[in-house]
Amino acid sequence: MPTDPQSSIALTLVPGVGSILLRQLVSYCGSPADVFTTPPARLLRIPGIGEVTARALLRADVQREAEAVLKRLDAMQATALFYTDADYPTRLKGLYDAPALLYWQGGGSLNATRTIGLVGTRQATDYGRRTTAELVEALAPLGVNIISGLAYGIDIAAHRASLIHGLPTVGVMASGLDIIYPNVHQKTAQDMRALGGLLTESPPGTKPNPHLFPARNRIIAGLSDVVVVVEAAAKGGALITAEYANNYHRDVFAVPGQLSQTFSAGCNKLIREHKAQIYTSPTDLINAMNWDQSAGTTSTKRTPPPLPLDLTNEESQVLALLRQHTDLHVDELSWQTQIPMNRLAALLLNLEFQGFVRAKPGKTFAAVLA
Repeated sequence: MPTDPQSSIALTLVPGVGSILLRQLVSYCGSPADVFTTPPARLLRIPGIGEVTARALLRADVQREAEAVLKRLDAMQATALFYTDADYPTRLKGLYDAPALLYWQGGGSLNATRTIGLVGTRQATDYGRRTTAELVEALAPLGVNIISGLAYGIDIAAHRASLIHGLPTVGVMASGLDIIYPNVHQKTAQDMRALGGLLTESPPGTKPNPHLFPARNRIIAGLSDVVVVVEAAAKGGALITAEYANNYHRDVFAVPGQLSQTFSAGCNKLIREHKAQIYTSPTDLINAMNWDQSAGTTSTKRTPPPLPLDLTNEESQVLALLRQHTDLHVDELSWQTQIPMNRLAALLLNLEFQGFVRAKPGKTFAAVLA
C-alpha cells in the first residue's frame, strides 16, 4: 500500500484528474496528501489546473469515497499500488501514460524477470488455442509470467494453459477486482490469484465499459517484454495492444494464418506493415528474446562505474537514482529527489550534454553507463 493510501486513492477519484495531471500535482505539491491541503490560489498556478479542478480537490466526499474503497480492498485482501511505491510494476514506471494507481489482488509478482503478453480474438479457432497452448508449454521451463486480459478466446486459453503448466499469470481487467468479466471465468480467476493475480486501474465496483478496454490493453502491453498476437481480425483490441507495444518499444510477434480466415487478417496485417515479427515457433521467439538460457540462469549485471567527482550534489543524486532503474519519468525523478521541476530540467540537460544521461520518448531519462 502507498504511505498514505487514502490520499493516493482520493486523488485518482477527483473528476478531471488523469494520470498525467495527477503526477504533475504530486510533483508540484510534494505528496498526494499535500495536494489536498494546498491553497486554491497556489493550485491555480500549476499548469493544467483550472478553477473547476481546484474546487473538485476541495470536495470532502472524495476522501469519504477513498475510505470506502480502502475498506473494500481490505475485505478482498487486495492492495493499491501508487506509482511511487516500490511494488509498483517497474516496467510501467517509465511510461508517460501509465496508471498513477493500480489495484492488485494475488500472490504473484508484477516484476517478474520475463513477461509475455498473449492476446487475440475472443472468437478463437482450434488453431489459435492450440498455438497458444504450445507456446505456453514451451515457456514453462523458463518461468515466464503470462499476461493477458481474462477475456474469451485467446486470453482465457493463455491463462488456463499457464495454470496447467504452473506458470504465474496476470489477468489485466477493464473492471473492478470484484467484478470478473466475463462471469464464466470466475473459477479461472480464482485459481490465478494463487500463482499470479488480477490487476486493474479501476476501483472496486467499476463495471466493464467499452472505453476501459483500450486503456486495459495499454497495461498489458506495458507489463510485457514481448507481445504475441495469436489471432485477430483487421480491427480489435489485440491490434490496439500491439500498437501500444510498438509505441512502448516492446517486441511484437504475430502468428500468421490463412488468407481466407477473418481472424488471421489482423496478424497478417501486422506482419505486412512490419509492426510485428512473424511467429513460426516457440524456439524463434525464445531465441529472439534471449530466453534460450536455462530457467535458473540470470544475466550478469554490470557494476556501474563510480560517480564522476565533478558533479554537484544534486546531479550526483539524479544520476545515482537513474542508475538504479532502466529509466525514469521526469515526474518521478522530481518526486524521488524532491528537486523542483524547473531546476531538475536544467540538471538533466547538463547531464545529457556531459554524456551521463540520455533522454527517451515520453519525458523519460536513462543513465548512460560507460
